[in-house]
Amino acid sequence: MTTSTKGNASQRKKVLPAVLVLEDGRIFRGRAYGAVGETFGEAVFSTGMTGYQETLTDPSYDRQIVVATAPQIGNTGWNDEDDESRRIWVSGYVVRDPARVPSNWRAKRSLDDELVAQGVVGISGIDTRALTRHLRERGSMRAGVFSGDAIAPDADLLARVQAQPHMKGASLYEEVATTEAYVVPAIGEKRFTVAAIDLGIKGMTPHRMAERGIEVHVLPATATPEDVYAVAPDGVFFSNGPGDPATADGPVALMTAVLERRTPLFGICFGNQILGRALGFGTYKLKYGHRGINQPVQDRTTGKVEVTAHNHGFAVDAPLDRVSETPFGRAEVSHVCLNDNVVEGLQLLDQPAFSVQYHPEAAAGPHDAAYLFDRFTSLMSTVLMEGQRA
Repeated sequence: MTTSTKGNASQRKKVLPAVLVLEDGRIFRGRAYGAVGETFGEAVFSTGMTGYQETLTDPSYDRQIVVATAPQIGNTGWNDEDDESRRIWVSGYVVRDPARVPSNWRAKRSLDDELVAQGVVGISGIDTRALTRHLRERGSMRAGVFSGDAIAPDADLLARVQAQPHMKGASLYEEVATTEAYVVPAIGEKRFTVAAIDLGIKGMTPHRMAERGIEVHVLPATATPEDVYAVAPDGVFFSNGPGDPATADGPVALMTAVLERRTPLFGICFGNQILGRALGFGTYKLKYGHRGINQPVQDRTTGKVEVTAHNHGFAVDAPLDRVSETPFGRAEVSHVCLNDNVVEGLQLLDQPAFSVQYHPEAAAGPHDAAYLFDRFTSLMSTVLMEGQRA
C-alpha cells in the first residue's frame, strides 16, 4: 500500500526527511526520494549495477520495497523504451546516492521525476550496504518508508509495519496479469504459435520469442485449458510473477492439463515453481532470495556456467542428487545456483517440458541464457516433425 504527495522533485529532496522502518525494529533515516508519503512492502535487495528501469517495472516486484546495492542510481535517467510492463510495480525504492542530473542520450526525464509521477515513495541517503547486510543476516522482512507528514513516532511506525501482511501466503499474480488476451506477432516468418500464460510477464519475454518466429498469444492468469487450446498452440509458456507459489492452485491445474496433453512447455521463474508443484514437489521461501543480474547458475545438462538475471524469493524443493518419478514421467533438476545450491531449473525426461527459475529474456543483460528460447523452439520442432511422421 502506498500513499504519496506528488511535486517537483528538485525542490523537495534538500529538506524533507524520510525513515525506513524494518519489522524487527531497525530504523534507517535519510531523505525523501521519489514521491512523498508512506508505503509498505517486503524489503529485498537487488544486486544489479545497471537496469534499474527494468527492475522497477518488473511485475515480480509487486508489494516489495527494493534496495539497490549499487551506490549510485539514476545516472541514465528514465526513457520510454525500457519498461518491462505498463507501470512501476515496486512498493518503494531505497538508494544511497541518487544522480543529481541524468546523463544519457535516451533519457526523457529523471528517475526521481518518474517515481514522483507514478507515486512511488522512496528514500535516499542511507547506508544501503549496512541495510543489505542486515537483510542477508536476518532475512527479507516487512518494512515501511515514511516521508514528509507521514513521519510519526518510531513506535507508531513500527506498529504499522508489523500490522502488514507477510509475503509468505500472498497471492499476487492476478494483481499484475493482463485481463485481456493480446497477440505479439512473430518477427519475420512465423514458425510457431505459443500460448503464454501471464502471471506477471515481462515485455521482453514475448519479444525474445517473436525474434525466433513465434506468434505469442498472451493470455490472462485465469485462462482455462479451453482458452489455451483455442489458439492451437505448438507450445505453452508460463511466465514469471510475484507472490507465494503455494497459492497458485489455478495455474498449477492449468499446467497439469497441458502436461496431460504432452504439449511442449516452457516456464520461467514463477512458471518454474508452478511446474515444480505440478510434478509433486514442494516450494519454500528463501531467506533473502536471489535478485540481480549477476547470479551464477550451472546448466547441469551441459556443465556450462552462466551469469544470469534473477528475481525470486521462493524456490522448488526437489532432490539434486537423483532423477525423480512424477505423474508425468521422470524429472530432474537441470540447473542449480552455484552460490547456495538452490534449484534453478527442472526438466522432464519423458516428455517435452522444462523450466528455469531465472530470467533468460534478461533485459538489461546478461544474455548467457538466451539459448533457452532456442531450446524451446527445438522442442516444438521435434514434436511437430514427430506428429507429421505419425
